[in-house]
Amino acid sequence: MTTQKKSFSISELAAEFGVTTRSIRFYEDQGLMKPERKGQTRIYYSHDKVRLKLILRGKRLGFSLAESRELFDLWDETPSGSERQLNKMLETLSAKQAQLEQQMKDIQMAKQELDNAEMRCRSALKELMQGKETGQGSAHNTADMLTSSKEI
Repeated sequence: MTTQKKSFSISELAAEFGVTTRSIRFYEDQGLMKPERKGQTRIYYSHDKVRLKLILRGKRLGFSLAESRELFDLWDETPSGSERQLNKMLETLSAKQAQLEQQMKDIQMAKQELDNAEMRCRSALKELMQGKETGQGSAHNTADMLTSSKEI
Protein backbone atom coordinates (compact mmCIF):
# COMPACT_ATOMS: atom_id res chain seq x y z
CA MET A 1 0.00 0.00 0.00
CA THR A 2 1.48 3.36 -1.00
CA THR A 3 0.69 6.56 0.80
CA GLN A 4 0.45 9.59 -1.37
CA LYS A 5 0.97 13.06 0.06
CA LYS A 6 -1.97 15.39 -0.35
CA SER A 7 -1.13 18.08 -2.86
CA PHE A 8 -2.62 21.51 -3.48
CA SER A 9 -2.81 23.81 -6.47
CA ILE A 10 -1.76 27.45 -6.30
CA SER A 11 -5.46 28.44 -6.50
CA GLU A 12 -6.37 26.21 -3.56
CA LEU A 13 -3.54 27.65 -1.48
CA ALA A 14 -4.50 31.22 -2.40
CA ALA A 15 -8.15 30.62 -1.51
CA GLU A 16 -7.32 28.98 1.82
CA PHE A 17 -5.08 31.84 2.95
CA GLY A 18 -6.97 34.72 1.34
CA VAL A 19 -4.10 35.86 -0.86
CA THR A 20 -3.72 36.15 -4.61
CA THR A 21 -1.93 33.61 -6.75
CA ARG A 22 0.32 36.52 -7.77
CA SER A 23 1.37 36.95 -4.12
CA ILE A 24 2.30 33.29 -3.88
CA ARG A 25 4.32 33.51 -7.10
CA PHE A 26 6.03 36.63 -5.70
CA TYR A 27 7.01 34.69 -2.54
CA GLU A 28 8.44 32.01 -4.82
CA ASP A 29 10.41 34.64 -6.77
CA GLN A 30 11.79 35.88 -3.44
CA GLY A 31 12.98 32.35 -2.57
CA LEU A 32 10.51 31.88 0.28
CA MET A 33 8.63 28.97 -1.28
CA LYS A 34 9.85 26.24 -3.61
CA PRO A 35 6.96 24.14 -4.90
CA GLU A 36 7.46 21.03 -6.95
CA ARG A 37 6.64 21.36 -10.61
CA LYS A 38 5.14 19.04 -13.16
CA GLY A 39 5.70 20.88 -16.39
CA GLN A 40 4.30 24.37 -15.83
CA THR A 41 2.06 23.29 -12.94
CA ARG A 42 3.10 24.11 -9.40
CA ILE A 43 2.38 21.44 -6.82
CA TYR A 44 2.24 22.37 -3.14
CA TYR A 45 2.26 20.13 -0.09
CA SER A 46 1.58 20.62 3.61
CA HIS A 47 5.10 22.00 4.24
CA ASP A 48 4.37 24.71 1.65
CA LYS A 49 1.18 25.60 3.53
CA VAL A 50 3.22 25.94 6.73
CA ARG A 51 5.70 28.24 4.98
CA LEU A 52 2.93 30.43 3.56
CA LYS A 53 1.31 30.64 6.98
CA LEU A 54 4.65 31.71 8.50
CA ILE A 55 5.25 34.28 5.74
CA LEU A 56 1.83 35.84 6.35
CA ARG A 57 2.24 35.77 10.13
CA GLY A 58 5.69 37.34 9.77
CA LYS A 59 4.25 40.10 7.57
CA ARG A 60 1.55 40.78 10.16
CA LEU A 61 4.21 41.01 12.89
CA GLY A 62 6.34 43.40 10.84
CA PHE A 63 8.98 41.01 9.51
CA SER A 64 10.39 41.91 6.12
CA LEU A 65 10.49 39.21 3.48
CA ALA A 66 14.30 39.26 3.74
CA GLU A 67 14.06 38.54 7.48
CA SER A 68 11.62 35.69 6.84
CA ARG A 69 13.91 34.28 4.14
CA GLU A 70 16.90 34.45 6.51
CA LEU A 71 14.97 32.48 9.13
CA PHE A 72 13.76 29.96 6.54
CA ASP A 73 17.32 29.50 5.26
CA LEU A 74 18.49 28.84 8.81
CA TRP A 75 15.67 26.32 9.31
CA ASP A 76 16.54 24.61 6.03
CA GLU A 77 20.23 24.21 6.85
CA THR A 78 20.12 23.31 10.56
CA PRO A 79 18.24 20.70 12.55
CA SER A 80 14.97 21.90 14.03
CA GLY A 81 15.38 23.32 17.52
CA SER A 82 19.13 23.82 17.21
CA GLU A 83 20.86 26.34 19.47
CA ARG A 84 21.84 28.49 16.48
CA GLN A 85 18.27 28.50 15.19
CA LEU A 86 16.77 29.40 18.55
CA ASN A 87 19.35 32.13 19.27
CA LYS A 88 18.69 33.71 15.87
CA MET A 89 14.95 33.63 16.50
CA LEU A 90 15.39 35.23 19.94
CA GLU A 91 17.63 37.92 18.44
CA THR A 92 15.10 38.65 15.70
CA LEU A 93 12.17 38.75 18.14
CA SER A 94 14.06 41.07 20.46
CA ALA A 95 14.82 43.47 17.60
CA LYS A 96 11.16 43.47 16.52
CA GLN A 97 10.02 44.15 20.08
CA ALA A 98 12.43 47.09 20.40
CA GLN A 99 11.21 48.44 17.06
CA LEU A 100 7.56 48.18 18.17
CA GLU A 101 8.35 49.87 21.50
CA GLN A 102 9.90 52.80 19.62
CA GLN A 103 6.92 53.00 17.28
CA MET A 104 4.57 53.04 20.27
CA LYS A 105 6.54 55.92 21.81
CA ASP A 106 6.47 57.80 18.51
CA ILE A 107 2.72 57.27 18.17
CA GLN A 108 2.11 58.41 21.75
CA MET A 109 4.15 61.56 21.13
CA ALA A 110 2.24 62.29 17.90
CA LYS A 111 -1.06 61.75 19.70
CA GLN A 112 -0.02 64.17 22.43
CA GLU A 113 0.86 66.80 19.80
CA LEU A 114 -2.56 66.33 18.17
CA ASP A 115 -4.29 66.61 21.56
CA ASN A 116 -2.39 69.84 22.28
CA ALA A 117 -3.28 71.31 18.87
CA GLU A 118 -6.93 70.38 19.39
CA MET A 119 -6.93 72.03 22.82
CA ARG A 120 -5.43 75.24 21.38
CA CYS A 121 -8.00 75.27 18.55
CA ARG A 122 -10.91 74.77 20.94
CA SER A 123 -9.59 77.53 23.20
CA ALA A 124 -9.17 79.94 20.27
CA LEU A 125 -12.65 79.09 18.97
CA LYS A 126 -14.15 79.70 22.41
CA GLU A 127 -12.35 83.08 22.61
CA LEU A 128 -13.56 83.98 19.13
CA MET A 129 -17.16 83.07 19.93
CA GLN A 130 -17.06 85.03 23.21
CA GLY A 131 -15.58 88.02 21.35
CA LYS A 132 -18.44 87.92 18.82
CA GLU A 133 -20.97 87.95 21.66
CA THR A 134 -19.34 90.99 23.28
CA GLY A 135 -18.45 92.70 20.02
CA GLN A 136 -14.72 92.35 20.64
CA GLY A 137 -13.47 89.99 17.97
CA SER A 138 -10.14 88.34 18.64
CA ALA A 139 -8.03 87.73 15.57
CA HIS A 140 -6.02 84.51 15.69
CA ASN A 141 -3.53 83.40 13.14
CA THR A 142 -4.34 79.70 12.84
CA ALA A 143 -0.86 78.76 11.63
CA ASP A 144 0.76 80.56 14.57
CA MET A 145 -1.65 78.96 17.00
CA LEU A 146 -1.03 75.44 15.68
CA THR A 147 2.74 75.87 15.71
CA SER A 148 2.93 77.52 19.11
CA SER A 149 3.74 74.14 20.59
CA LYS A 150 7.26 73.65 21.93
CA GLU A 151 7.65 70.40 19.96
CA ILE A 152 8.87 70.48 16.40
